[in-house]
Amino acid sequence: MSIRKVMMMFALMTDIVCAGHAQEVKNDSTATTKAEELKLVKDVYPQTEENGDLYHGLTRKLMFDRMIPPHGLEVTYDKTVHILFPSAVRYVDLGSPNLIAGKADGAENVIRVKATVRNFRTETNMSVITEDGSYYSFNVKYADEPLLLNVEMKDFIHDGSTVNRPNNAQEIYLKELGSESPMLVHLIMKSLHKENKRKVKHIGCKRFGIQYLLKGIYVHNDLLYLHTEIKNQSNVPFDVDYITFKIVDKKVAKRTAIQEQVLFPLRAYNYAVSVAGKKSERTVFCLQKFTIPDGKQLVVEMNEKNGGRHQTFVVENGDLVQAETINELRVR
Repeated sequence: MSIRKVMMMFALMTDIVCAGHAQEVKNDSTATTKAEELKLVKDVYPQTEENGDLYHGLTRKLMFDRMIPPHGLEVTYDKTVHILFPSAVRYVDLGSPNLIAGKADGAENVIRVKATVRNFRTETNMSVITEDGSYYSFNVKYADEPLLLNVEMKDFIHDGSTVNRPNNAQEIYLKELGSESPMLVHLIMKSLHKENKRKVKHIGCKRFGIQYLLKGIYVHNDLLYLHTEIKNQSNVPFDVDYITFKIVDKKVAKRTAIQEQVLFPLRAYNYAVSVAGKKSERTVFCLQKFTIPDGKQLVVEMNEKNGGRHQTFVVENGDLVQAETINELRVR
């Protein structure tokens, strides 16, 4: 073998040994770095293995300030427990087949709960979401004679100044309201109703001693708010059968099918069902944002139950685009 080949082989072996040594040094350095990182992680995310409360992977223990305190609820087999909520119920989840629950017939904000098994021993839970975006949690156990058979959940967020912890979370978002909080929608409607300002002065109708007015059009994000008022100037009470919002053609030729687009309000604050004689009632409607195409108009119809004093007023697209933006709330 020539000297040249021997020198080339020696150089190659030297490179391999040096590379291996460098890799070994690098591995030691990496191991040291990883050990330091692991120690830092353990300091930030403490594990409580000695208590048997070990989670695999990186976890941070949930503290009590993150918890929605559950309410204690007793149920039994021979009696029904009714829970009254401040808003319509949208969702109910039961933690065990030992429970059965459902809405009371004809009522949207009342839940009835019973035990399906006598004397079940294991405590279970129940969760409820209401239309105003509130989330309620209950711990449920069996009792032969429940102390409370009828429970009313008050419309509050905190106990008061002494205990500043939420009894129900109000951050639930519902599909029909999009990115808008149901609680914010409620507060906006409440504020508009409380202010009672007449921003629109040219839209309304008056027939048979009944006056139906549109007092204001407001917008916030992707929602429109219509503030309406019913004035009963007669002595006969006015009972509301239904109110419709429809986009229709301005001019319809004879023997031509009328094209109508019905709009359904998402929410209504202080929905008036009856107006006594010489009295008035106001309602704030919340609708998905919309505009009116050329040649069409929004028609709002209010029909009297078992009567003929129907009211109708028209809203043009020019009125909608002049809607006032809501920048502040006054609810106190």
